Amino acid sequence: MSTKEKIHRGSGNVFADIGLPHPERVLARAQIMSRITEIIKEQGLNQKQAAEVLDIPQSKVSCLMNGKLSMFSLDHLFELLNALDRNVEIIIKPKAKEEKFATTHVLLAGYI
Repeated sequence: MSTKEKIHRGSGNVFADIGLPHPERVLARAQIMSRITEIIKEQGLNQKQAAEVLDIPQSKVSCLMNGKLSMFSLDHLFELLNALDRNVEIIIKPKAKEEKFATTHVLLAGYI
């Protein structure tokens, strides 16, 4: 007897697909954390050096690089980007009439 597995097409946001509250915010934090990790690697920093630059304990750098989302607010992530000599821009605009919900999008320079 064989079992058939159902395959569901994802929405593009795994956090929405698994039913987390405010999935756009969680996705934004995950994308920013990933970019911070890339910047640290691009600069050739080890975790101890990154901790000094970011002014956080090395254990928090480890959490950052391992995607521990609950450890970092958006505000804190913006501060870390600034410590890595990156500017952060936030654009606020009305949602389009055809959009059902207002959304949060993160556009990362170099990834647009």
